[in-house]
Amino acid sequence: MNKKGHVLNAILLSIGLGYILQPSGDVETFVQIAEMIVPVTLGALFPDVDTAFGKHRKTLHNLPVLAVFLAYPYFFGNLEFVWVGVVTHYLLDVMGSKRGIALFYPWPKEFGLPIGVATSSKWADAVTVVVTLVELAAFAAVHYFVLSLDSGLGAGIRASLGV
Repeated sequence: MNKKGHVLNAILLSIGLGYILQPSGDVETFVQIAEMIVPVTLGALFPDVDTAFGKHRKTLHNLPVLAVFLAYPYFFGNLEFVWVGVVTHYLLDVMGSKRGIALFYPWPKEFGLPIGVATSSKWADAVTVVVTLVELAAFAAVHYFVLSLDSGLGAGIRASLGV
C-alpha cells in the first residue's frame, strides 16, 4: 500500500468509527470524527517513517511497535486512537500488497496474503476501500458486542458545544 491508500483508509475509518461510537448523526458524531481523524491518520502513516532509516516494512511494521502504541494510553492517558491507524496500516500492507510485512522483526520472515495487489495496480484503491469496510465491521462488532471503544476524549469540546 502507498501513502495515498493509507490516508484514504484512515479518513474512511475515522468517519466510520465516528458513526459507530456516536451514531446519532448530529454534532456529537462530527466531534467524534474530528477527535479521531488526526490520531488515526498519524497512526496510519507512522509505520512508513522507517523508509528514512532501517528497513522498510520491517523496522516499524511489527507487533512490538504496535504493543507500544496499545500500551501508551494506559500509561500516559492520550493517543487512544493512534493504535487504530497503526494496526490498520499493518492490515493494509498484509492484505493490500504483494510483499507483506515482518510482523516479528528482527526475525526477517515477511507475512502477507497471496491475494495482495501491487501498490501501482488500478485495483489498489478498491482494495483499500474493501479492507476499510471489513475493518469497520470488525470495529463495530467489537464495540457493540465485546468492549466499548468510547475514548472519553473530546469531553471539553462536547461540553463547550453543550452536547
